Amino acid sequence: MSNIRGKGYYVYLLSSLSGVFYVGYTDSLTKRIRQHKEGYYENAFTKKYKVNRLLYWEVYDSQEEALIREQKLKKLSRKNKLELIKKYNIHMNDLFQDVELLEKLNFYK
Repeated sequence: MSNIRGKGYYVYLLSSLSGVFYVGYTDSLTKRIRQHKEGYYENAFTKKYKVNRLLYWEVYDSQEEALIREQKLKKLSRKNKLELIKKYNIHMNDLFQDVELLEKLNFYK
């Protein structure tokens, strides 16, 4: 994984209020999460199921590392995804405001 500062490649886990999970990858975390929240893609899974709460993310230096990790997270069972999230976000809060703040402080591009 990468240092927190600078450009990176992000793997993230979203959830709906009803508990539907989505694992994704991007090179612009704040932009991509905003797209999920705004329902930017009309026929997207995340829009259909209202999956727009950022519960977990990781940052990598290389695109290859991030894509490999995304595939591993997608294969995790629901139980294992929950364990991963709760290890860092015990109350399962939407972390998007934290990411926006880090972006404003120039931690993320």
